[in-house]
Formats: sequence, structure tokens, C-alpha cells
Amino acid sequence: MPQEVKMNPEKAQLIVASSSVHKIKEIREILKSFDFEILSMAQVGLGDLDIEENGSSFEENAEIKAREVFERMGGKVMTLADDSGLEVDYLNGAPGIYSARFSGMPRSDARNNEKLLEALSGVPSEKRGAQFVSALVLMMPDRNPIVVRGTIRGVILEAPAGEKGFGYDPLFYMPELDKTLAQMSETEKNQNSHRSKALAALKERLEIDL
Repeated sequence: MPQEVKMNPEKAQLIVASSSVHKIKEIREILKSFDFEILSMAQVGLGDLDIEENGSSFEENAEIKAREVFERMGGKVMTLADDSGLEVDYLNGAPGIYSARFSGMPRSDARNNEKLLEALSGVPSEKRGAQFVSALVLMMPDRNPIVVRGTIRGVILEAPAGEKGFGYDPLFYMPELDKTLAQMSETEKNQNSHRSKALAALKERLEIDL
């Protein structure tokens, strides 16, 4: 059954199909120029929804999440989902779509980082190249889904650096900025992260389509 959402007649509503407070905060900040009321799943009564991400790519998983929430809302409220992760060159693109659960369940950033460092133990810096990927899918009433991707390149450090951010941020060093994602201010990260690149692409599409 569709959930009952209290609509604000003066604002379009957009639900972020994620339980990550970090992702929702980033999305709210980067899309603040749009007159959207950005809501979490919990705010629309879907806080306990566990969506199985069984796609074979970031885009497929993002669409699975976006479509599930969109349909549960009766197809009447814009729904945005992100699927993102780390692809390490030396590991042939791993952990990839399994980034959040790289070290098993329950998910743990600390254990994921430890496992990554173990997998790259002894690997020289020139072979520690990696990229962060963010795929976004936006479902809208009576329109085709919008699908965009953002990527950034970096190097995996031998030890964490920085106290900010989440996930693999303390290990992902960007040489051109001489810092990890976890050493960046919120403003810097919102300008340079993979999710910011994907959201910038989404903003361009929205300015055309809305």
C-alpha cells in the first residue's frame, strides 16, 4: 500500500531511498538550490524497509532502491537513490558494489578499511590507484528515470588520515588536493566527491527536464 505523505503544496518533495544520514545530508546540501523538500525514508514511514540490492552494477542497485520506494509511495513522489563504492585497480575493481559489506555483515566502516589495508599490504603506492563511483537514479511521476554517474580518482593510503567523512574516506587520498576525503571540510567534499560529481550531473538534467 502507498504510504501517506503530508504534502507541502508550495514545495516538490523528493525522497532519498537511503538510510545513511551522511548521504542524505550531502544530497540536501548539494541540491539546496532546488526548491525541494528532501525527505528520508524514515520521514515517510519506510524507515524499517530493507531493500535487497541484487543488481550487478551501481546503476542497477540504485534503480532497485529508487523503484522500490517510488512504487511504495504510489508513484506520486520523486525518489532518488544512490549506489556508490570504491573500485581498487590492484584488486581488479573490488570491492565495487560490495564496498559497504566488504568485510561481511553487520556493515562496519572500520572492518572494511582494515580488510582493504590487509588486501593491499606491501603494494607500492604506484599500484594503489582507485576510483570512487556514485550512480544516481531519480524516479519521477510520468517520466523516464534519470540515471547519472560521478567518479573521482585517487590513491589508497597505507594508513587512515583525517577524522571527517565516512566509509573509505580516510584511506582515499586525492593527490591534486593533497588530502584524503576525510581531511576535507564539508564544503570541500561537496565540491570534490564522487557523489557531488553525480549530483552536479543530476542538477544539469533537472534544469532541463523540470
